[in-house]
Amino acid sequence: MSAAAAARQILTRLTEVMASRLHAQGKLDQVVEIIGECLSSEVCSIYLLREGMLELFATRGLNQSAVHVTRMAIGEGLTGAIAQKVETLNLAEAKAHPDFQYRPETGEEKFHSFAGVPIVYRERAVGVLCVQHVEQRRYEEVEIEALQTTAMVLSELIANAELVDEEEARGLTQEQTGPQTLAGLTLVKGLGAGAAVYHQPRVEITQVMAEDIEAERQRVYRAFDKMREQIDSLASQAEFGVGGEHEEVLETYKMFAYDEGWSRRINEAIDSGLTAEAAIERVQQHTRMRMREIDDPLLADRMHDLEDLANRLLRIVAGQIGTAASQGLRKDTILIARNLGPAELLEYDKRRLKGVILEEGSLTAHVVIVARAMNVPVIGRVKGVRTTIREGDEILLDATAGSAIVRPLPQVADAFHARFAKSREKQAAYASLRDVEPFTRCGTRIQVMMNAGLRDDMSALAMTGADGVGLFRTEFQFLVSATLPQRERQTRLYRDVLDAAGDKPVIFRTVDIGGDKSVPYLASEIAAQDENPAMGWRALRLALEREGLMKVQARSLLEAAAGRSLYVMFPMVSEPWEFDAAKAVFDEQLAYLRAQKKLLPERIHFGAMLEVPALAEVLDMLLPKLSFLSIGTNDLTQFLFAADRANPKLAERYDWLSPSILRFLRRVMQSSIGSGVDIGVCGEMGGRRLEALALMGIGYRRLSITPAAVGPIKELVRKVDLAELSAAMTGWLADPQVSLRAALSAWADAREIEYD
Repeated sequence: MSAAAAARQILTRLTEVMASRLHAQGKLDQVVEIIGECLSSEVCSIYLLREGMLELFATRGLNQSAVHVTRMAIGEGLTGAIAQKVETLNLAEAKAHPDFQYRPETGEEKFHSFAGVPIVYRERAVGVLCVQHVEQRRYEEVEIEALQTTAMVLSELIANAELVDEEEARGLTQEQTGPQTLAGLTLVKGLGAGAAVYHQPRVEITQVMAEDIEAERQRVYRAFDKMREQIDSLASQAEFGVGGEHEEVLETYKMFAYDEGWSRRINEAIDSGLTAEAAIERVQQHTRMRMREIDDPLLADRMHDLEDLANRLLRIVAGQIGTAASQGLRKDTILIARNLGPAELLEYDKRRLKGVILEEGSLTAHVVIVARAMNVPVIGRVKGVRTTIREGDEILLDATAGSAIVRPLPQVADAFHARFAKSREKQAAYASLRDVEPFTRCGTRIQVMMNAGLRDDMSALAMTGADGVGLFRTEFQFLVSATLPQRERQTRLYRDVLDAAGDKPVIFRTVDIGGDKSVPYLASEIAAQDENPAMGWRALRLALEREGLMKVQARSLLEAAAGRSLYVMFPMVSEPWEFDAAKAVFDEQLAYLRAQKKLLPERIHFGAMLEVPALAEVLDMLLPKLSFLSIGTNDLTQFLFAADRANPKLAERYDWLSPSILRFLRRVMQSSIGSGVDIGVCGEMGGRRLEALALMGIGYRRLSITPAAVGPIKELVRKVDLAELSAAMTGWLADPQVSLRAALSAWADAREIEYD
């Protein structure tokens, strides 16, 4: 008899039992009899989780007096091991297994062979179904598969009949209901608290047994067709994949999506009498059990890909294709996902989204760039998410420390919220400085500007009182688009940004994509993957080679700024000729618009970003051509130290207050004196209080930083005497230590100046 036929025979009889008016215990008693008869098994028993223990609920072949008496802990004996590991056991001699424990009250001493399968509900074991024989023999594959299918039906009966309590019906042990701390990699710093919401909500299977097998088969066929269409179109989606790995991931997905073996196993499960949803879940359970036995990390990753694909198929067949964003966030939320694309993140209500936890994720992922702009804390590389976090669990996210506390104890939650409240109090104090101009104690005006990249970011300009936008990252629109953004879309965005800014300046940085910010619609033009993407084909290098891209953006900016002042900044300029070539593109588009009698910007200010150290050696050639110069400290630091900032081992190794960085920055500042060029810093360095002190001490008067840092830096500026600070910096840099951090901290302490 085939596995499907054996399971079908059992399910046919189980359907009658389920439909009967018997109470739950009576149904379980009938179930063990049916399974025993159909599999010609001398013993069939059902153990269910109750009060944290596995309890014998029904049996055929063991002593009836043991029912509701025999109990064992999770992990205890063969039955406990099955529940703990959520795996199948098939033994010719049970007593030879190291986990075997003899229970005299059951009368099982005469039985040798043993097979057991977990009864799984919501991915966790809530019980065990097992069979035993007197003779020594391993059960055949058809018998094991029949048991596994039956266990799935039992999970529905158990849940509906409330045979285990609510927590245990959700498959949770005491450890899984208590507080847990998860560690991860800090991707975006910050604090957040809220209820756990999965980006892709789990499909609840409400009907296990099929009424019409052919109808279920057709549902699966249609779902497979739709899923394969989705996978085939994923190559053109900007949010698909991570970095340059999307092609490899896509090929793996395609391999599984078109795998006949996988679809055949689902078909066989339908043949046994399961609905389409239950059949997919049945095969998925088998996959999860196999995953637990895999030591090879590469193979384990491929099995995870198959699980992702099965979840996609399950959502399609159940008609639940949307993510949690489509359902709307109802309260403060910590979003849980394996990975996330930037466009997907932008779909969520920013007012409700308080943090993100990723099972994977990397420092260079597009979603991290967007999350940082949204000021949403994120941690990645978090293990054990799906087995620890339930939908709706309270989570305290400390992304700065790279940790998340799940289901915290009251005293822990109180301490966290007190810390959070103190942080908000500080923010409120900073917000009160919104309309205060940042003058130092000696009367020098410091320009404090903010960085932005999204249309929504512009609301922070009025909230913080920033002097303008010192860096508008135009690449965000390119990162979240499936295709190259059309000129009309770009123009509309830039015009909206300028409208929101009013009289305050906005410095638009031309698109910085390529390298670690790869987009699929340019992938075909990259012959080989850059070994060092940050130093590869990106930013201005890419834009000058992709002349059409640069022309479209130039025209869009010029049209959007008609009748106003336009500030344009070119990123990653390495030599003066690159600036000349980029400006020539704008001049050409300006001449075209003038010939078309179009309204033009009143004035255009061209600037460059100093990120490549080589540019510092030719500033005398470049400065006469510039209106302003901005130093991008994030990239500059990694280029000066030859240290990839995306590498966690190097991220904190090189200090922004090291003499080498500060001497370099001072030399750049001094070389610009008398040129008439406005010079400033944009990057995280200027948003940290000690680092901002150092920058002011070596001559910098314009800082462009994250909106959240504007208030703290404005407050800092008002406590500083520049003459005193500059003299101290000159002395420290003349005879430096490894880092100026200790000396600058002591200087700030002596003047009661707070720092990070």
